[in-house]
Amino acid sequence: MKVFVFSWICTLTVMMSGPLTVLAADSGQPLTLGVAVATALKHNPQIAAARSEETASTHKTIAARSGLLPQVYASETYNHTNSPLWAFGTKLNQGVIQSSDFNPDSLNDPDAVDNFATALSMSWNLYDGGRTRLGWDQARQGEKIATFALQRSEQQIMAQAAEAYVGLLLAVENHAVVVHALETAQAHLKLVQDRFRAGLSVKSDVLRAQVRIADLAQQRLMAESQIQVAQAMLHAVMGQPDTGRIEPVTPIEQYRPTEGTLDQWIARALDQRLELKQVSLQADIATKEVARARSGHFPTLDLQGNYEIDSEDFSDSHDNYTVGAVLRMNLYSGSRISAQTAAAKADLSKVEARRKALELGVRVETQRAFYQTQSTWKSIAVARQAVDQAEEGLRIVANRYSGGLLTIVDLLDAQTALQQARTHHFKAMHDYRVARIELALAAGTITKDME
Repeated sequence: MKVFVFSWICTLTVMMSGPLTVLAADSGQPLTLGVAVATALKHNPQIAAARSEETASTHKTIAARSGLLPQVYASETYNHTNSPLWAFGTKLNQGVIQSSDFNPDSLNDPDAVDNFATALSMSWNLYDGGRTRLGWDQARQGEKIATFALQRSEQQIMAQAAEAYVGLLLAVENHAVVVHALETAQAHLKLVQDRFRAGLSVKSDVLRAQVRIADLAQQRLMAESQIQVAQAMLHAVMGQPDTGRIEPVTPIEQYRPTEGTLDQWIARALDQRLELKQVSLQADIATKEVARARSGHFPTLDLQGNYEIDSEDFSDSHDNYTVGAVLRMNLYSGSRISAQTAAAKADLSKVEARRKALELGVRVETQRAFYQTQSTWKSIAVARQAVDQAEEGLRIVANRYSGGLLTIVDLLDAQTALQQARTHHFKAMHDYRVARIELALAAGTITKDME
């Protein structure tokens, strides 16, 4: 009897030390980490919003450039007037003036005149102190900022998708650990019942084993709900409704050590982080805004032209044109231009301060992520050693229990210790992969290829 029990427990121990997989009847759609990330980049609404912002900035650049080009307008105007001045001028424009129109009575009290004026006008700003060109430069830099914002949004979504995927992997592995522990506890229950019937154990041992099974059954339900939550989070990041069960197929054990020193990672972050590139462009835009404000002190020169066709009823018409230039210079603005310049300088100082603060934040963020990768990498080895020790401890306890030297409590405690060790091991691998993702995100080097 003792030999049979010992052999059975050893077989269970070997089974527990093998790969942990969930044999669910409701197997879901297989999904790799790379596909999850690619799907998120394609369907996540935050990416769509960032793309729309980039498109808007492109059109703003086109609008700003239009200020350098002539502006042409067409208009149709109808007037009905008996104003002496406008009635006489309208007839002149129509080319229908007669000698009788110079009669003082007609001049002072003319009949009402109808006029349809078809006009084609043009204005062209030839010089405005560089204000329009500076605005165009700012718009082009704003377009680059929008592109960097889109790329950073993509990096953040990649990180969110990867972390959600790894979170689902952890939930699946935790469920597997609980399932195996439950299967082992059920096997132990049969063993305890056999020993109880043989008079080798007491009723309390059976009750203890049954309590352990009930606790593990509850843990399994919680683990299943955690899988559902993790799947919902991954569906949300991928920008898709919760369409069913996902079967993650990228192993959680797929990882590699972090290469490079902290200084190298910080240097990489300061060079690659898109937010730093954005704030540099914002500083350049603010510098140009100071120049734009100062341009109010400079004169402006506009070329203007107008071609007009006048007619009373379209049966006859007369045309005319006007060409000219306007030179305008502000002599006094009530300190408006000086105030705008001072405000632009203050905005520039604010952007410079933001850039310094962002650099410090990037350094700290990179340091935190780097140290996290170092500690979690070491934790994996420690957790793996704990699993080996727990497996050996279970083997020893099972051997002694089969010889009647230990109680069921010792055996259940050994099983609990092994369950916790395996859970901690998977958690350490999960934490390391998350730390690696966070480090790549902090350094601005995260890519789609995270398999």
